[in-house]
Amino acid sequence: MTQRTLAGLLAVPLLIGLWVTAAFVPLPYVTYEPGLTLDVLGSADGKEIIQVEGAKAYRDDGELRMTTVYVSQPRPKGRNNLFELMHDWASDEDAVYPYNAIYADHQTVEQNREEGQAEMTSSQDAATAVALEELGYDVTEPVVAAVTKGAPADGELEAGDVIVEVDGTAVSNSTDVVDAVTAAPVGEPVTFVVRRDGKRREVTVTPVSADGKPQVGIQVGTQTKKDLPIQVTVDIDPSIGGPSAGLMFSLGIYDTLTPGSLTGGETIAGTGTMDAAGTVGPIGGIQQKIVGARDAGAGLFLVPPDNCADALGAPNGDMRLVEAPTMHSARESIEAWVKDPDADLPSCKAAS
Repeated sequence: MTQRTLAGLLAVPLLIGLWVTAAFVPLPYVTYEPGLTLDVLGSADGKEIIQVEGAKAYRDDGELRMTTVYVSQPRPKGRNNLFELMHDWASDEDAVYPYNAIYADHQTVEQNREEGQAEMTSSQDAATAVALEELGYDVTEPVVAAVTKGAPADGELEAGDVIVEVDGTAVSNSTDVVDAVTAAPVGEPVTFVVRRDGKRREVTVTPVSADGKPQVGIQVGTQTKKDLPIQVTVDIDPSIGGPSAGLMFSLGIYDTLTPGSLTGGETIAGTGTMDAAGTVGPIGGIQQKIVGARDAGAGLFLVPPDNCADALGAPNGDMRLVEAPTMHSARESIEAWVKDPDADLPSCKAAS
């Protein structure tokens, strides 16, 4: 037996061992693949996904689809083997990420699930407030965010006080509060009517001059009212977590509360977080979400501005990608597209 033959015979089991190792040894990476899409205007288990109390609900044709990503490692202790990773790395529809870029160290399965559910609930609350504000409802109120120690308001006003009136003038936002205080004479007491712990209180504070303007030493913020005129419930599978459906929830709630079809009977998809100001924030897995929406037959996809550059690399087919910086902008883009599919809309290409 020659040395070459012997070397070949010895190499065979080593090669087999390497292939077996590659097939079964887990590696510290996770994969993103297109997940399901869900029509928030539709129903599940015989119940409408968006349910409202205190107003009429308008059900019509068309779809507003929230998009998801299938993460191959739902359990923080899971791993992928080499062949699975190579398959998704070579695909233009999937992606591979380091494990630690997706999951926090020492995070349990239960913690991961609870965090996603909390983010989903928060996104629904913000989406409801933004949709109602888009409809003309007054959904926010000014609140004392902080009190400067030693300032005139110290000991009189408290963080968390909801400001109802300033010197007999009703206020509905932080600008109203600032304008009322700066209009008051320095050294003259100003009466604040606030709501604290559910009770109405009157508090008198005397402004001092700072930078040439009367000030009482408070930071004013805004918060969503707890007693909104319309109650909205978004009922989706609890296994779907995270905040990325905020934009689509907000559009769905708006459509449900207005006569006629926002979508014009078409299928529209998108993604993006939503804050109380109606601003659309970035999400993960934008390329996989675009593929999922394309496969679901969507003609228009709404993209958060910060995701535009990555969105341009997705195989979107004939589906149009539109930049959506706010819920209001997204609504206007949908309405314009329904009237004219070739309408000039905010473009991800232009934004990037």
